[in-house]
Amino acid sequence: MVRELSRVLELPAPPEDRAGYAHAIVEENLLGKETHATRRLTNTRLGELYLLNPEVPAFRFMRTLAHREPKAVPLLALLLALGRDPLLRASAQVVLSLDEGQELSRAALQKAIKDGAEDRLKPEIQEKVARNVASSWTQSGHLTGRTFKTRRLVEPQPAAVVMALWLATQAGFSDTEALTSGWTMALDCGYRRALDLATAAKRLRLLDVYVAENVVSLDFGPLERLSGGHK
Repeated sequence: MVRELSRVLELPAPPEDRAGYAHAIVEENLLGKETHATRRLTNTRLGELYLLNPEVPAFRFMRTLAHREPKAVPLLALLLALGRDPLLRASAQVVLSLDEGQELSRAALQKAIKDGAEDRLKPEIQEKVARNVASSWTQSGHLTGRTFKTRRLVEPQPAAVVMALWLATQAGFSDTEALTSGWTMALDCGYRRALDLATAAKRLRLLDVYVAENVVSLDFGPLERLSGGHK
């Protein structure tokens, strides 16, 4: 889905609402799908994972950050999907706990999905979900390989860290805690690296960050202004 999302985010005249994105995907066939049914399905799935609604800050900010740093799209997509897809979120610990170069255990991944779904999925559905989840982590850069997938460490861009920090604060973490939250961990960032990238983002005028006596203050005003405020 990352490739499709990238195409959507590259629209030269970004739609102002969810209906505009749906029209581009379904009626104008922006993504080049063969059938109308496939276009509708793609539009629905993209909306489920990434919102595609500029009236929602999470999507509006992601769109702005993607325009500023296009290379960040795979990680921006992952972060937003983690907040939207509980089964992808359930798999995070299995993937992120792997050492670099370590092979992903299919059994461990399927167990995480089974537990996350509270045993509501049939075995064949669990296997399909596991493949889709592994594909998501591969598209984000955390896994590599086709049949056997091994762990890679990602190299996040400042824009991705801004998104992670904003999501963390929205989830209830303090500004300081955001630097060591699960959102920054998903970018393979510890405290120091997250702070360094946040400082780099400040130089790019994506946010303001202040540190005093080990207390961090984050101000997302620059991002809000770049994103057009409430629009």
